Order: sequence, then C-alpha cells, then structure tokens
Amino acid sequence: MAKNNEYQTKDITFPDQKIVEINLEHEMQDAYIEYAMSVIVGRALPDVRDGLKPVHRRILYSMYESGLTSDKPFKKSATCVGDVLGKYHPHGDASVYDALVRLAQDFSMRYPLVDGHGNFGSVDGDPPAAYRYTEARMARITNEMLRDIEKDTVDWDPNFDESLKEPRVVPSRFPNLLVNGSSGIAVGMTTNIPPHNLREVIDATICVLDNPEATLDDLMEHVKGPDFPTRGIIMGRSGIRAAYATGKGHIRVRARTEMEEFGNNRTRIIVTELPYQVNKARLIESIADQVHDKRLDGISGLRDESDGKKGMRIVIELKKDANPQVVLNRLFAQTQMQTTFGVIMLALVNNQKKPKILSLRQILDEYIAFQEEIITRRTIFDRRKAQERAHLLKGLLIAQDNIDEVIRIIRESYDDAKENLMNRFGLDDVQAQAILDMQLKRLQGLEKEKLENEYEELMKKIAYYDQLLSDEAMLRGVLKDELTEIRNKYGDDRKTEIGFVEDDIDIEDLIEEEECVFTLTSAGYIKRLPASTYRAQRRGGKGISAQTLKEEDYVETVFTASTHDYILFFTNKGRVHRKKGYQIPEAGRTAKGTNIVNVLPVESGEKVTAMIHLREFPEDRYLVMVTRGGTVKRIQLSSINTARKAGIRCITLEEDDELISVRETDGDQAILIATHDGMTIAFRESDIRCMGRDAYGVRGIRLRDGDFVVGAARAKYDHQVLMVTENGYGKRTPMDEYFRADGPQNRGGYGLKGYQVTDKTGPIAGVKVVSEDDDILIISDDGTIIRTHAAGINVYSRTAQGVRVMNLADGVKVISIARTEHEEDGEAEERPAEGEQSGETGSETGPVQE
Repeated sequence: MAKNNEYQTKDITFPDQKIVEINLEHEMQDAYIEYAMSVIVGRALPDVRDGLKPVHRRILYSMYESGLTSDKPFKKSATCVGDVLGKYHPHGDASVYDALVRLAQDFSMRYPLVDGHGNFGSVDGDPPAAYRYTEARMARITNEMLRDIEKDTVDWDPNFDESLKEPRVVPSRFPNLLVNGSSGIAVGMTTNIPPHNLREVIDATICVLDNPEATLDDLMEHVKGPDFPTRGIIMGRSGIRAAYATGKGHIRVRARTEMEEFGNNRTRIIVTELPYQVNKARLIESIADQVHDKRLDGISGLRDESDGKKGMRIVIELKKDANPQVVLNRLFAQTQMQTTFGVIMLALVNNQKKPKILSLRQILDEYIAFQEEIITRRTIFDRRKAQERAHLLKGLLIAQDNIDEVIRIIRESYDDAKENLMNRFGLDDVQAQAILDMQLKRLQGLEKEKLENEYEELMKKIAYYDQLLSDEAMLRGVLKDELTEIRNKYGDDRKTEIGFVEDDIDIEDLIEEEECVFTLTSAGYIKRLPASTYRAQRRGGKGISAQTLKEEDYVETVFTASTHDYILFFTNKGRVHRKKGYQIPEAGRTAKGTNIVNVLPVESGEKVTAMIHLREFPEDRYLVMVTRGGTVKRIQLSSINTARKAGIRCITLEEDDELISVRETDGDQAILIATHDGMTIAFRESDIRCMGRDAYGVRGIRLRDGDFVVGAARAKYDHQVLMVTENGYGKRTPMDEYFRADGPQNRGGYGLKGYQVTDKTGPIAGVKVVSEDDDILIISDDGTIIRTHAAGINVYSRTAQGVRVMNLADGVKVISIARTEHEEDGEAEERPAEGEQSGETGSETGPVQE
C-alpha cells in the first residue's frame, strides 16, 4: 500500500556558502553557446590552415609520432586507433577508425592521406574490415603535411589529461583544405568543401604570390573547378563561380555515360563514372525499383559489370523501341546519376576562434599567411640551432688553439676543471662541457680543419637566415619554390570533366576561340581537335594518322570551324540540332571520337545527313533541302535560330520520306538533283518560294515508280557532274549539258537523262559536283574505300554509260561517294579540308583524306 508522505522543504546550508541568483534563460544560452563552440572547434569544422578536423589531425600526428611514415612497414590499424584514443582523443574507437578509414579511401579523398592495406570499404558502401585485420601507415603526400613540425613551426596544446602535448594545427605544406575538401555538421552550421586538383590549387596559390591583386578571373584560369576522386562531369561553370566568389554555390555533377549498340539494333547505356559520394549499389537498387514500379520506362536489363582491373561499368539495356536520350534524361532526373553538390566553404579562422564562410581568394590568403608564419618560425628555429652549434664550435676552436694549456688545466684540476676552463678562456658552461667531452682524436690537425669549415658554413647559414627573416619578398620566393616542388612531385591531371550547359552565361567568355577540325564518320562518330594538330608538310611527306576507325567505317564529313561557331546538324527525320563548336567533345588525333547519340538527342534510326557551320544567322542566307522522295524546300537561315535542346523541325516529311541533303545558299544558286535511275534536273533555287519551318515543301523532281533521289548539289557552271553507279561505273559530264540554252530547267519535271543505266552499270549510287582539282572517295558495302583523282575519270555525255572506276567482288555494291581535296601521288599529307571551293560560308565539305 502506497504511503502518503508529505515532502518537507528544509534549508540546506554549508559553511561559508554563497548563493548567487542568475537568470535561467541567460544561463541556458551561455551554456549552449559554450557547448556549440566546443563541438565546432573540437569536432566538426576544419581549420582553414591545414584543412583537418581534430580527429584527423590527431590520427596523422599519432602515426608520425609512432614512426608509421610512408617508408616504414605497415602496422595494424588497431595500433594507431589505440594510440589516438589513449593519448589525444577521449572518444569512442569507432569514431577514430571511421575517420582513419576515410583518410585511406581513394573514392573519398582526392589525395588519400593514409596508405591502407586490407579491406577499407568500397564505393558500393561495403564496410571496412575490423581494425584488427587492416593495416595502415602515412601516405607519401602526408609527409608534406607534417614536414618541419619538429622545428617549432606550430603551437601546441595539452592533451585531455595534460600529460602530453598535441599540435593545434599541422604545417600542411600544401593547401589541404581545398585539395581534399571537408564536410561536417556542427551546431547550427555545416561545411561542405569539394576536393580540387593539387596542381591547379598550387598554381592559383603561386598566382596570388606573384600578383597580390589577382582577381577571381585570374584564379579561375588556374582552378577550373572541383576535382572529385570519382571523376564524373560537372555541368556548367556558373555554380563554380558563385561558390568561389561567395563561399556558397550549387554544382551539378553527372555520371559519365556512353551509348553502345548491341543485338538487333538495340542500345545500352554504359555508366563508367558516378557523381561524388554516390553509393553504386544503392543507385542500381534505386534504378531497379523505379523500373519495377513503372516510374522508369524503356529499360529491359540492368547489371553491374564493374571489376577491379577494368573499373566501373554499369550496363543499362534499353528496349528496342526506347529513345536512348529520353531514358538517359530520365535517369539523370530521377536517380543519383545526377546530383547537386552544395558548396559551403566554412572553416575556422583566427587561430580556431571563429567559424567563417570564405571565398576562394580568402582561403588562399589565409593559407599563404599561415605558410609565411611556418617558414618564419622554421627559419628562426634553424637560426637558433645554427647559432648554438656555432657557439659550441667557437669554444672547441679555442680549445684547439690552446690544447696544451687545456690539457694542463684539466690534469691539474681536482673536480673543478669546467670552472677553471671557463675562468681561463672566458667560456660558458656549454662550451666548457663540450671541451671536457671532446675525444682525444679531435686533437688531430684534420679535425681542426673540419671544425673551421663547419664553423664557416654555419656563419653563412646564419647570414642567410637573417636575410630571409628581414626580406618578405625573399621569404615568399622560398614559399613559391617549395610549393612548386610539391606540385611537380605529387601533381596529376584532372579527373572530373567540366561540361557545358546551354544558356550558362559564363561559358563562352571562358573558352579561348581557336580553329578546329570537326569530323563525322559514316557510323556516327564525331570529334573535334585543334587545326594546329595537322602540321604543314612538304610534297612527298609521310603525313600523320587522322583517325582510328573500324574497318567498315569511314570519315564522311570534315570541315574547319571556330570553337565559337554554330554547328547545325540535320537528320534524316527532318530535324535540326544546334551546338556550339566547343560543345563537340575534343578527342585525340587518332581517336575515333564520340558517338553522335552522346552529343545529340537523336531517336532510334535517326542519323545526321548534313552538317553546316556558321557564325551567325543573317536574313539574306537560305537553306535548300532535298528529300529522298524528290521534295525540295527553301527556308530563311534565320528561321532556325533557336536553341531548343530537343532540336526543331525544319521540314515536315511524308511517310517513308527522309531528308538526304541540305545546302546553304545566297538566293541565286542553281540546284542539281539526281535519282537512282539516272535522271537529273537542274533549276534555279528562286523557283522555290521561301516557306515556314513546318511546311512540307514542293516537288523538285517528278519520280517514276521505284525511283528515288540519291543526291543533290549546287550546280556550278564551270564544274562537272560526277555520277558513280552501284556496279562501279562512273563518268564526268560538263555542267552545261544539264542546262537548256536559256538556262536551267523548270522545277517539278522528270528532268533529263543523266546516265545510261543498264544491268551492267547498275543504278546510281551517288552524285557530286566536282572540279579538276578534286579527289573522289568511292565506298562499297564491304567497307572497301578507294581514292581517285576526279580528273582521271573520263568525261562523257549525259546519255553515256561511263567507264569502270572501281573493281568489285561478286555481290558487292558501291554505296556512297565523297568529294575531297586533291592529293598528289605519293603525298600522304593529312590536312583539314577548308570547305567546297565556292567561297560560301557554312557549305558542306568532303571527308578527311583516307
């Protein structure tokens, strides 16, 4: 039964007690602020000087103190964890080991500071092995973090029980806060600093040393942006610039993907790089769940083919009717294949007294000031040690000069030899003790000479140290030299690519304009490379390899254009896409390039049939389009001046028709059209009225049953029409044979016979308007390509059958011809084509020399 006891309040008194009345609200505020600052300074935020939190600093210093440097054998991680817990970090062992593991993960740290041996986790989120199984030591670059720490370069604080001293900050001879970044959540604040490339950050630091007035633009010439250990692609520069200018910003990071064809005209997406801190296993699980829940359509298979040797490879197989670009865009929008890295560059400043959000320039300024202090304190230490040694040597030299008397004094002394030496020669205690400790072999003449040489070297060093401490420019020069040495020793290339986003206002201003060569192959591989890659050679030179292609592939289109020019891509489906020159991926001279599906959002079965380059969209320029079904259409060039990501329709096509040719004109050109059965028509482009983008067009040539258009070109009076048949026959015909006495024909007729097509010749495979100075490439369906001089093909009338221009095996057909610049026999010089010899901008051009 419960007892009903009444509580009686009593006065509790103590001898000499003093009661202070306080406001509870103010006391709670003060106590919480004190707790918050303890968390901020003692756990969560990095120091701007070395970029380390206390637990990371204690791990590295404990390793250094225990001799676990990069040149020593590995030791169990448990050894390091125990040392850190017992000496410096009075917290749980899990927190210490987790921090040590992260320092060793090459997918977490851009430059790992711990060299781990064993299972330290994976990008799939697998946990590391227990610390009794793994081994660790300092990484090679970590030696630079703690270099000179024994030379009184940093301040020291007592540990938790005041039995030892620990460094408040480590010397950090490279800007670790930017290089490896940091993340942490404190009380009421958070930090999230991305990692960067060591070479770029040191170059920016040197830029500030050389030019104290350097602006953000100057720094961003060196620091392009964050450089994540998991690579990936940063989309756009505006977020980077905002983060560097204000200390806060948002950076979009995408996975690197490419399209592969497999099976029966099916496509699969291959993921080879992920955004920073994305768990691969969870990403695959998320994609699978969304496919199962019907939130992601078009995916038929998903598997992880990653391995340690070949790297990451996530395979996403698409259904046959799926649009690869649409599926990829959905993956970016709905999964962690695209993430946003929120930059908050918060760090402790003013000797760990204040957290502050810093810009890129402020971080570099804080680091430079810290390094100047490090070099100053190191120099003072070295000078003091040199002075102490010189002082001691001075006493030894006195003893050498008076050795007989020194020996006499020592022999005659009972237990006061030191005092007698000090009184006789004016020595101090250190010098006198050094004389008493001197070995008898020091009495040799050679030893005296060594002492004199050492003393002179020390005096030179002391003079150098004095000069260094008095000359700020000289001190900065030493800092610059040491940073350069670290950059050259540990620097590497960027891992993360910075991509371009349309409408990103910073892009074009940051890209240097240069002439480049653009190539597109028959299989749809496109690339860009600087025109300077193709060096000029004399006649008879060996040339250089232009591209590595599959045997059945060949370069179909090539032209030179500026990185700031617009490139227009016309597809067989009647759509046009627009890209800037710099948005075409740059590749090496011998690389095959990037598949067009990774550059443009083309649908399955859609291919690029024409490319035009131009700087602007003038009102007085036109585009003439020709379809397979004989339809022609003319539009003003300015009507397609739009930047829709999905492209725009430039012609509406009838069912089963497709766009095969596009020509830029000035409004006064003549257009030649040739058909599969050998018919041709040439008419003035003015016969075609200008239309809107969605119009169908008008009849250009009337086709008989089974016939279709195989090509079109601008009709030039001083050129010839070259036609090649599927069976390898061809001829050239003067252009004037296609014109009537009063000029070109009328649009819409059957036209004139341009080739006598027979069973022997076969139907027409292609048509080109050529000059005597052109070469012709003839391509067969078995992948064979021959090159011949156009002037070597005989000239015949329109109705002739022509001559054999290519010998073909049984069952092999010619599928295409291409025009290119003439190359002399024996000359294999590779050079970019400059476009058709018409003087018109934006014209289609022939392929690069095979």
